[in-house]
Formats: sequence, structure tokens, C-alpha cells
Amino acid sequence: MTKIVLNSIEKLSGEKSKALVVLIDPDDLDETGLIHCLNRCIECAVDFIFVGGSLVASNNIHDTVNFIKSYTNIPCILFPGNAIQITAEADAILFLSLISGRNPELLIGQHVVAAPVLKKSNLEIIPTGYMLVNSGPPTSASYMSNSQPIPNDKPNLAASTALAGEMLGMRLMYLDAGSGAQDPISQKIIRSVKSNLSIPLIVGGGLNSKEKIKSAIEAGADVIVIGNGVQKILDLMSEASDIINAFNQTLNVN
Repeated sequence: MTKIVLNSIEKLSGEKSKALVVLIDPDDLDETGLIHCLNRCIECAVDFIFVGGSLVASNNIHDTVNFIKSYTNIPCILFPGNAIQITAEADAILFLSLISGRNPELLIGQHVVAAPVLKKSNLEIIPTGYMLVNSGPPTSASYMSNSQPIPNDKPNLAASTALAGEMLGMRLMYLDAGSGAQDPISQKIIRSVKSNLSIPLIVGGGLNSKEKIKSAIEAGADVIVIGNGVQKILDLMSEASDIINAFNQTLNVN
């Protein structure tokens, strides 16, 4: 199976470059809103688009992915909250295992259900360690996962969890404060996790300002994910793109 998306992320990480992801929840946008968001993604040279969410009650993953694929060449990656959020039309899927929790359904249960479907598809399957970090009040992700997030002031616990995930064969690590998080993941958590990993680190949740985005990048995030914030304030996408471009340009200068 080809590993185009994974190879691309690994190459960026190896070069110490940063990447920008926009997370689209099909429940949050109508067609007009989706078009507006995709136009901004193209203008800002977004690297990847994630599609999914904790619930996705509208059950229109397939239509949303098809529309994105017809509208833009930006790689479209599934970010599934459960086994039914799958469509073969996407480019890849983050095969998420919630290693921060102890809910067997999200450690392996949903994966068993999804595996036969994925085997028949042409999706690039990317084993990804998924870690929820406490960000204040409960988020949709923590509620739907029925799991306790890692405390935001326990960097050693986060680092050990991430390291175990890499040793189990995860190819990406995803630190998430959850959709609509009040607070982003602390720099201490990001630094501790990144310093213990040799795989790319994705960070999302609560990154609703340019200051918070810059803080996550400086702490070591390889890939930044913005979701709810960007759909409400599309200027955030431009600001995130500017921050990442400026960072990557300093690498070229040096």
C-alpha cells in the first residue's frame, strides 16, 4: 500500500518544517460554508484537510469528502470518531487508537469493526496514537470517548504514554485538547512528548488565536490542526498560515 500522505508528513518533520491542517466537521458547515472554507484553504496553501469529529450526527462523511476532492487537490484525510465515519473516497485515514484512555472500544474495539472495510478500500491507513489532554471543561471528545484526559500539568505522564504508543508501532502521534477546548495543550506537555518521540507530532484543540498557534509551534508541534476556531473566524487560517510560513522560511535562511 502506498504511503504518500505519511511519507509527506515524515519528510516535513525530518526537515523540521511545520504543516497546517484544517479540520472540517461535516455537522458544522453547510455547502456555502464549506465552499468558503475550502477557498480559504486554497488561498492559504493548507497542507492537509482532516474530515470527521466526535459525533458527526449528519452521517454525510461521504458527500463531504467527495465535495472536497472535487473542489481542491489538498489531501483529504479521515479523522474518524468511530467505525462508521469511513469513506473510500478520501486519500487516507488516521487509524486512531486512544492510548491516553482505558476505553477498550477506542483502543482496539472500533478498529476490529473497521478493519474489513478498510482492507477492501484503497485508503492509506496511518496508525496514529491519539492522546486527549485536559483543557478545562469536558469537551465533545472526552465525553464521547468515555475516557479521562491526561492532566495538562503532567508532562512526564504524557511523554511516557506517547513513547509507549511509538513502541507499539504508531507512525504519528496526535495530542488533542478536544473540539472547542477552553485552553490549548501546554508547552510543557508538547515539549516533553516531542523530545521523547522519533515520529511526527500533531497538535490540535484550543488553538483559536495566533498566539496559541505560535506557542504550539515553538514547543515542537510538527503539524498544527485548527478546527472550530477557523470555521467561525476564517482569518485565523490566514494568521496560522503566515506563522507557519515565517517559521519555515527561517529554516531555509539558516
